[in-house]
Amino acid sequence: MVSQEQRRRQLAREKFLRQQQRRTEARRRARLRNSVIASVLGVVVIGSVALYTTGVLKDDDKKKTDASGQATPSAAPTSKAPDPCAKPAAGSVKKLSWKKEPAMTIDTSAKYTLKLATTCGDIGVALKTSAAPHTVNSFDFLAGKGYFDHTKCHRLTTQGIYVLQCGDPQGTGAGGPGYTLPDENLKDKSLKNNTYPAGTVAMANTGQAHTGGSQFFLVYKDSQLPPSYTPFGTVDAAGMKVLNKIATAGENTGAGDGAPNATVVIDKATVVKS
Repeated sequence: MVSQEQRRRQLAREKFLRQQQRRTEARRRARLRNSVIASVLGVVVIGSVALYTTGVLKDDDKKKTDASGQATPSAAPTSKAPDPCAKPAAGSVKKLSWKKEPAMTIDTSAKYTLKLATTCGDIGVALKTSAAPHTVNSFDFLAGKGYFDHTKCHRLTTQGIYVLQCGDPQGTGAGGPGYTLPDENLKDKSLKNNTYPAGTVAMANTGQAHTGGSQFFLVYKDSQLPPSYTPFGTVDAAGMKVLNKIATAGENTGAGDGAPNATVVIDKATVVKS
C-alpha cells in the first residue's frame, strides 16, 4: 500500500512535470515570436540578407520552477539593466568526457572547499564531503581537469524557485561529463518542509534517480523543491552577495526562467582540501 508520504511525493513530482511542460511551451512560443520579430527587422534593415539565430536555451536536466507559462500582456519596452559582471577571462571550454565515474581519491573525513572564480565575483562553497562523497569526489576530479573553466552559468530562475544553474560546458542545459552519479544526502537536516534554503548548492538531474552529472544549482533564496537533488555544499557570505547581484540583473525571457542577463562565466573552478 502506498503511504501518505509516498503519495504526497508522487503528487509533487507530477506537479513539477506539468510545470516543466508549461515552461518549455512558453519558451518555445517566446523563441518563435522573437525569431519572427528578428526576421522582420532584418528585412527592413538589410533587405534580403538571411538571418541566423544561435544560443537558444534548451531544456535543463532538472525540474525546478513554478512559472505558469501563461502568455503575458504586451507592455511598453523597457531598457535592460547594465551588465554587473566583467568580461570573461581569455580561454575556451574544454570538450571532455569520461565513460565512468572517477575512482574515489578524496579523503572523506577531510574538509574541502570549492571556489568558483566567476566574472561576477568569487563564490566559495563549503563542501559536504562525508555526506556526499561521490559528488564531492567528482567535483574535485572535474575541477582538476579544468572541466568547469570558461563555462557559462546558463540558467537563472526568478519565479517560484530562486536558483542559478551552472556546470554545463555546452551552455544549453543538456551537457554532462559522460557519467552519472548516485543521489546522496537527500535527508540532509537543512532540507525541511521540502525547502532548499538559500545558500544550498545541489546537483541538477533529469528527475530520475542517479542521473546527476556535472550540472549544479546555487540557491539564492529559499526555494520549495522535493528532496530529489543532492545537496553537497553551502555558499559563503561573499558568494551570496555575488548570487544576489546576478539575480537582481534578472533573466532574458521576462517569464522568470531563462539565461541570466548578467554575463556569468566560471573563469576558474578549484577544489581545495583544508
